[in-house]
Amino acid sequence: MKKQNKKVSPVELVIVGSIGLDTIATPETRRAGVLGGSVTHACAASSFFVKTGMVGVVGTDFPAPFLSLYKRIGLNTQGLQRLKGRTFRWSGVYEADMNNRRTLKTELNVLAQFDPVLPEPYRSAPCLFLANMQPGLQLRVLDQMKAPRYTVVDTMDLWINTARSEVEAVLKRIDMVTLNDSEARLLTGQSNLFRAAAHIRKMGPSHVVIKKGEHGAMLFSPAGTFLLPAYPVSQVVDPTGAGDTFTGGLMGALAKCGKINEAAIRQALLVGSVMASFCVESFGPDGVATLTPEAIRKRLRAFQAMLSTKGGRA
Repeated sequence: MKKQNKKVSPVELVIVGSIGLDTIATPETRRAGVLGGSVTHACAASSFFVKTGMVGVVGTDFPAPFLSLYKRIGLNTQGLQRLKGRTFRWSGVYEADMNNRRTLKTELNVLAQFDPVLPEPYRSAPCLFLANMQPGLQLRVLDQMKAPRYTVVDTMDLWINTARSEVEAVLKRIDMVTLNDSEARLLTGQSNLFRAAAHIRKMGPSHVVIKKGEHGAMLFSPAGTFLLPAYPVSQVVDPTGAGDTFTGGLMGALAKCGKINEAAIRQALLVGSVMASFCVESFGPDGVATLTPEAIRKRLRAFQAMLSTKGGRA
């Protein structure tokens, strides 16, 4: 973990990634023009815990009510770029079990021109989350930061296949990486996740979080392995953005801590799982953006009771 920069920043966490308009089909319904993107979901979750600065790009067609939503939940939008053209769009369909989805169409639009230039006040932020995007852009952001205290990065199979050297360069400079089990195996060539995580830790990050969807997540760190189930919900409406919501909640909880240590990281993972559970209960960020702090605390207490060996109600 890196030494904390003493300069005060107007934001405690910076999140960089995509902002989009999604068309989502589930076995029950279909929605178009849903607010999405990694920045949207992660920021919605982190905003309950710390002052968050978003860095992303939208087009001139981006709906004004969505900009108002960002303001309403208290996000710092100084890093939000608006370019001439259409906003990034994604459409996909979920299978009956809601675990698998198929991408129907991806339109990069202004996202293809995205140059993540950080506002000067953001560069002293103590915490940074680099959501899934081209690793070259992630490196560009890292070059602009002034010794962040804790940095987390997400990646995907596309970049592992097409830009491996840049992915490896990013991993050398960050504290934690989040990726799913198939991506961990692809990156390392190891079928066993314990060996895969050990391999990734040798590449740079002290902490590796392998996400397993409805089956939770696994943390691998110098202190050992921590297994975390997903918070169970009675109905999944839309899983889109759950992973980014998970990491946004994790990073918000970590940034709020006075000290980042193993106990704080494990507790933050619980918070991330709880925030993701709210995400999947509605379309887009609605399930998270409309929350109250008490609702989050109540579900977190219930989750802790589920994990306790002592039994009893929360």
